[in-house]
Amino acid sequence: MREIDVSQIEQAVRDLFLSACCEIGEDVLSLLHERMEQEESPFGRDVLRQLIENDELAAQRKMPICQDTGMAVIFMDVGQDVHFTGGDINQAIERGVRRAYKDGYFRASVLTPLTRINTGDNTPAIVHMRIVPGEQVTLTAAPKGFGSENMSKLWMLTPSQGIEGVKDAVVETVGLAGGNPCPPVVVGVGIGGTAECAMLMAKHSLTRECGTHSADPMLADMEKELLERINKLGIGPQGLGGRTTALAVHIEQMPTHIAGLPVAVNMQCHAARHKTVTI
Repeated sequence: MREIDVSQIEQAVRDLFLSACCEIGEDVLSLLHERMEQEESPFGRDVLRQLIENDELAAQRKMPICQDTGMAVIFMDVGQDVHFTGGDINQAIERGVRRAYKDGYFRASVLTPLTRINTGDNTPAIVHMRIVPGEQVTLTAAPKGFGSENMSKLWMLTPSQGIEGVKDAVVETVGLAGGNPCPPVVVGVGIGGTAECAMLMAKHSLTRECGTHSADPMLADMEKELLERINKLGIGPQGLGGRTTALAVHIEQMPTHIAGLPVAVNMQCHAARHKTVTI
């Protein structure tokens, strides 16, 4: 049994969100450079150039990549041989988020949905925690802005619609989103499970290194085909036209009920913010 004081989790959460909101991942930055070289539209190339410049300046100046620093989403894998000491782990996570958004001067965007009263400190966080073997804790911070989140969609397809129905649903979702999610986007797809499980898989897929493919050959082929179809839509960077509507498509799947075919599409903006640490 390994003991971890919750203060370590608090500090890790604080540091992850400060980094994620200000420092673009090398995985995303390299794809932006690659697509800028390939983009045929002058407007598209100029937009991609400006995005890269913005990302580099944000990292240098320790300023947010985007004014929408999002809701604080955390994926947390907790080893079954870990024992937390020093207080409530959930409260430690909330303290870490509060500190990050205060210390970074990030926008407080979280409010109660019906009264629209701001909570003032960007909490509560959205925490997805699972128990795994071992005695380590892995934290992934994935701040999510709502320009992209608002464009996400759940499809409850019939089994007869099959794989082609799944592909059409993903492409239609991106097409309907247009320029709203600040393309070039990363498209997270969850297939199977139940409605809420599919949505969670789609969100989780966005934490993968951007542009890497599924280990499942069939899903990897789907990711490549969907990326090609999406980039033929002509939406382009920031919706101004071009061949770079998406940087990547990431798919996760799990078994589902014989009567269903859930498909979730979670849209991510060009920043694709996610940072991970293992304690």
